[in-house]
Amino acid sequence: MDKDFVKECTDFIVEEAKALLAVDSPTGYTAQAAEHVAERFRALGYEPVMTVKGGVLVKLAEGTDPKAGGLMLEAHTDTLGGMVSSIKGNGRLEITRLGGMNPTNAEAENVRVVTKFDGILEGTCQLVNASIHVNGKYNDTKREWSAMEIVLDEDVKSKEDAEKLGVSVGDIICFEPRTRVTESGYIKSRFLDDKLSVAILLGLAKYLKETGTRPARDVWAHITVYEEVGHGGSASLPAGVTEAISVDMGCVGEGLTCTERQVSICAKDSGGPYSYEIVKGLIAAAKKSGADYAVDIYPFYGSDVEATLSAGYDIRHGLIGPGVYASHGYERSHRDGAENTLKLLIGYVTE
Repeated sequence: MDKDFVKECTDFIVEEAKALLAVDSPTGYTAQAAEHVAERFRALGYEPVMTVKGGVLVKLAEGTDPKAGGLMLEAHTDTLGGMVSSIKGNGRLEITRLGGMNPTNAEAENVRVVTKFDGILEGTCQLVNASIHVNGKYNDTKREWSAMEIVLDEDVKSKEDAEKLGVSVGDIICFEPRTRVTESGYIKSRFLDDKLSVAILLGLAKYLKETGTRPARDVWAHITVYEEVGHGGSASLPAGVTEAISVDMGCVGEGLTCTERQVSICAKDSGGPYSYEIVKGLIAAAKKSGADYAVDIYPFYGSDVEATLSAGYDIRHGLIGPGVYASHGYERSHRDGAENTLKLLIGYVTE
């Protein structure tokens, strides 16, 4: 493994993550982000195809051993978000969540409302009656979606005013990611789950292409677009693939050992244990490649590859990812976590 080039690829990963995080893509509104990812693979010399569902499928390497079986790496570019569920009489918008967006984490966040035919409007997600100097029950109000609303940054006083701007039920609500990379290497943003790992797969693609690495088996990447609602990885598995690994976020929190600077190998999550043989193989690859890693069990988690299994595919499955703290909120990882994930992937792909 070329360690200097791995660091160069990590720099590339951070920049690719920043660019992708700037493209709004709540579940159901992912075409622009998927095309962005496809174009980045094309720029690296690959030939991605768009799936009917809207994902990106790309062959990263042609294996040298036709009998070795294929490896699929899955990451997702869809994120949490919201949708307009109704327009209130005062022109403010009620919201239904897309994926696991939590109202506590959404409060006071800037949003973009994507109307179907009339462009994009800015606004803010607020508690109803959000002025603490007016609302005596401000602190006691339970933060749930029925207590939240979108306040448009337009002169809107009625439902008719909002409708004249093109707002209608079913419009997409995108939350501001607020991406920052600190001098110390921390990456802070909404939606690192899973755009950081999409960027990591781009980094792996760069490494394989520019080093001319030829693994024993075919290697594919599938950038899915419905992971946050449970069926992202349920289709588009190429013939011959015998293993699938989700490259998603690694959990960081109390009771777990992973940090933001490591790659996490998941042994079990809410859907049950991952392939014991793959978990062992991932640990061996981490040791071989010098990746700083942790092995954890995630108590509340599901992944793309479990959707692949549920769809009936006969495969072995695994889950890895850079450590991410504050999942589904304002998330934080580190460039070291991205680098260690890349190292592990290189080690596993080339074993």
